[in-house]
Amino acid sequence: MTIRLKIAVGEYPHTAAVRNGSIPIEGVDPEFVTVQPQIAAFRRMVRHLEFDVCELAPTTYIIARAYEAAFKALPIFLMRRFHHAGLLVRPDAGIKKPNDLEGKKVGVRAYSVTTGVWTRGILANEFGLDCSKVAWVVDDEEHVTHLQLPPNVIRTTDGQSLAHMMANGELAAGFQGNAGIGRSGSPLADWKTEEVTYPDLFPNAAELEAEWFDRTRIYPTHGTIVVKDSLLAVYPWIGKSIFEAFSRAKNQWLERLDANGPPENKRYSALCKIVGDDPLPYGLAPNLTTIKALEEFAFQQGLTPGRISVDELFVDPEK
Repeated sequence: MTIRLKIAVGEYPHTAAVRNGSIPIEGVDPEFVTVQPQIAAFRRMVRHLEFDVCELAPTTYIIARAYEAAFKALPIFLMRRFHHAGLLVRPDAGIKKPNDLEGKKVGVRAYSVTTGVWTRGILANEFGLDCSKVAWVVDDEEHVTHLQLPPNVIRTTDGQSLAHMMANGELAAGFQGNAGIGRSGSPLADWKTEEVTYPDLFPNAAELEAEWFDRTRIYPTHGTIVVKDSLLAVYPWIGKSIFEAFSRAKNQWLERLDANGPPENKRYSALCKIVGDDPLPYGLAPNLTTIKALEEFAFQQGLTPGRISVDELFVDPEK
């Protein structure tokens, strides 16, 4: 039996062999849909259930599932990075340590953006920051419309970008890149525009990240793959077929991973020095600690109405 599936998964070196058909998904005739940027597919999936299979940001997925979204994730994690770096501070804001953020305004694209959730979780659980004493300023909507934001989340109303607010001193700090300042489409797409260079909260972020991973084994995820519940109920083998195809594609990519290759390959080659030979581990067993940490951080930050178990979140395709 072969079934037709509409699949919206981003184009990465480690997904290319599945997308171009050189590695088939057993039992599936895939219709790959390219959505630019992939974030637009997130909203279309959580709001309209538009695709049969879709890449989602992991925090978006956890929130959606907590609100009974009709899809379930496979333990395929398409992007990874650490999060001690990337929170930029104004040099004149008096921020020398995480607790100095209390009483300040900090910009982040959306409160539920996964980068923000990981970073706030680290700041709260590792450094004692009381996140409820920070005003989190957002200028974009949340993917999951059911989400009720905490009272200390403030939406911009005057049309200013977070980058401009950072530049004129309205924000004491802000997240770099797609999580906030300098994200694609921002009026100040380059966060160093106008000769302004903002330092990271942690100047020794790389050292802290390596130590944190060695101690906790938490390796932050970005991008997981979800499948409609209705399909899993009728065709329970789909999860295993998809998982095996993407695993094969990733393993082929790993065999060619070269520190002198494209920027993305260089980044993952560097991560291998911290996490070992596979910088994109799939499956539940090697990711349980990370999954549980993100679920806990989401709950701590008021993003989910209650706790949700790993079994409720993920299909185990290796059973």
